[in-house]
Amino acid sequence: MTLSNGVSYLAIPGPSVFPERVLRAMHRMSPNIYEGELPDMMPDLLRRLKDIARTKHHLAIYIANGHGVWEAAVANTLAPGDRVLVPANGSFAKDWAMIAERMGVSAEIMDFGKRSPIDLDRVTARLKADTDGNIKAVLAVHTDTSTGIRNDIAATRAAIDAASHPALLMADCMASLGCDRFEMDAWGVDVMVAGSQKGLMTPPGVGFVYFNDKADRVRDRMARVSYYWDWRTRVEPDFFYQYFAGTAPTQHLYGLREALLMIEEEGLEAVWRRHEILSRAIWAAFDHWGQNGPLEINMADPAFRSHSITSLRAGSNKATMLRQWCENRAGLTLGIGLGMVDSGREWHHFFRLGHMGHISAQMILGALATIEAGMKAVDMPHVPGGIEKAAEVIADNA
Repeated sequence: MTLSNGVSYLAIPGPSVFPERVLRAMHRMSPNIYEGELPDMMPDLLRRLKDIARTKHHLAIYIANGHGVWEAAVANTLAPGDRVLVPANGSFAKDWAMIAERMGVSAEIMDFGKRSPIDLDRVTARLKADTDGNIKAVLAVHTDTSTGIRNDIAATRAAIDAASHPALLMADCMASLGCDRFEMDAWGVDVMVAGSQKGLMTPPGVGFVYFNDKADRVRDRMARVSYYWDWRTRVEPDFFYQYFAGTAPTQHLYGLREALLMIEEEGLEAVWRRHEILSRAIWAAFDHWGQNGPLEINMADPAFRSHSITSLRAGSNKATMLRQWCENRAGLTLGIGLGMVDSGREWHHFFRLGHMGHISAQMILGALATIEAGMKAVDMPHVPGGIEKAAEVIADNA
């Protein structure tokens, strides 16, 4: 017997739920890619994208996923033999380091484990020790999608400045842009990468590299940047196709325009606030359910919890049993415990709940109620009553 018939809910940490408005905007015949509506809408699209990141600087758009824009950011700023410092508390920081190393860059990983924020005093100390300026950039992930840890990017800039070090600050906002507060210019970020499929509520396939003048001056010293990854022609193109080094992702652009309009209509501050309140409701439920163990939120300190994804520890393979029950019996798809263990069957002990982009109170309360039903069904140890705690947070803030 299954009760999953009807509208399913993909509650993984991206791709996120796509609004009907976005899907309808994309469902159209292909437009003229040489003149007319599509080229004419680019300046306004770029303005809205910059507003989301709180920047007045430059933006290059790529037909790529997150791995693609990682590579684009490296290609324009780092040469083979350069060194980067990568403070890591999740698998995605390490993956960015891997991309850099595949491009000939030496990546020095400062591993803070999977449950702790970055120790910024250690970052400052390491940069102070780099008296020859061998470290060219610090690669920091705002929200690591594997661990659910939200790092303090503004404080990371302060840590670099405290060392009086010239390194670029490069931030990964794949899982945070449009969900968590991010202010590129005010926080002193030199390069930022993001994608369409999470907080921006558009299907995967479009990636973004934001960069300031300092980063663009570093681009001047590069002996060679491939035609496709070079951000220069994408920023100030003579022809529309140069925004994308070829054919544009036409339907994606229409969907993205609609998503950005929805964010503008709600107001970016309100979007951030909505994500914060719904996150606190989720935390209230899981903290209550897990008060006697073994269920627990991976990041214990709420100050460092992401407002777009919550990573959970079940303490047993009940996590996979819960995921399977929720999807097959109730129509709710939860995320796997990505990157929490190196190997073995212990990965069945973890799961994640994505709460980014097009989400509402009824969606979150429905997901949490389904999870509680699933925990009862698979006999996962928990303290009943988490739904009431989540409802209190929403009732007090709606």
